[in-house]
Amino acid sequence: MAKILIIGACGQIGTELTKKLREVYGTDAVIASDIRKGDPEFVASGPFEVVNALDFNQIETVIEQNNVEDVYLMAALLSATAEKNPAFAWDLNMNSLFHVLNLAKAGKIKKIFWPSSIAVFGPTTPKQNTPQYTVMEPSTVYGISKQSGERWAEYYHNIYGVDIRSIRYPGLISWSTPPGGGTTDYAVDIYHKALADGKYTCFLSEETRLPMMYMDDAIRATVEIMQAPAENIKIRSSYNLSAMDFTPKEIAEAIKKEIPDFTIDYAPDFRQKIADSWPQSIDDSSARQDWGWKHDFDLNSMTVDMLEHLSVK
Repeated sequence: MAKILIIGACGQIGTELTKKLREVYGTDAVIASDIRKGDPEFVASGPFEVVNALDFNQIETVIEQNNVEDVYLMAALLSATAEKNPAFAWDLNMNSLFHVLNLAKAGKIKKIFWPSSIAVFGPTTPKQNTPQYTVMEPSTVYGISKQSGERWAEYYHNIYGVDIRSIRYPGLISWSTPPGGGTTDYAVDIYHKALADGKYTCFLSEETRLPMMYMDDAIRATVEIMQAPAENIKIRSSYNLSAMDFTPKEIAEAIKKEIPDFTIDYAPDFRQKIADSWPQSIDDSSARQDWGWKHDFDLNSMTVDMLEHLSVK
């Protein structure tokens, strides 16, 4: 039976994606992998392999031994973390992609999912309703690596016929996994602190508007773009994807509807400069037109769901 391999499965998106793909295709059909074993319960929940995303031979061996057809490459160093270690971020984010692209070029796998990000945009990009095609001058290591990856993805599709699919994730918010070192992580941490302490100190200013998405929507989009017929995927660099946009002040107000005594203050740090270089809202009409994307959650419905799940947790 053909299998699916997730590289970087222990990360914020990878854990959620693994669970969803196993629901859809069956536990045994989805192999989770990461450079080390993560949460014991997660590792024991289905097939798991220790795989270094920078080791071509390890990836090739797992693919050949397990009859893997689809690869989801989720391993990456995220925006804030990457700024602290630029050389390693470039190495991981780029060479892991080349390994998978070259395996597809050689006919060893049939389909690749590789995530891009709103970090591909920069200070000169139009900030409101950022178009699919626009100025892209990223100013972070993460953004530079993702923009370069988009160009290589498109190149391998056009020149070698590689079936690679990608979406530019906005900030992602999840109750089930901790933040992973991104600039939008405040929008995850704020819910944890609201329940635990009733207050939160935000590392971005109160009016910093950024595109965001609930993890449930992001995972569904990832599965749907991979299930779409190849002829529907018109863009082989990466699709804009959107659900909502808000400021720290607005998310705090949504939380106060559920926890009236919640308070927030602001102490912007180095991540403010990163956030200021990104779009405030995204035009994702191409994704909606080409493969039928639509989101389910807005700020209020996400807030209710986040607090319910975290309270139980």
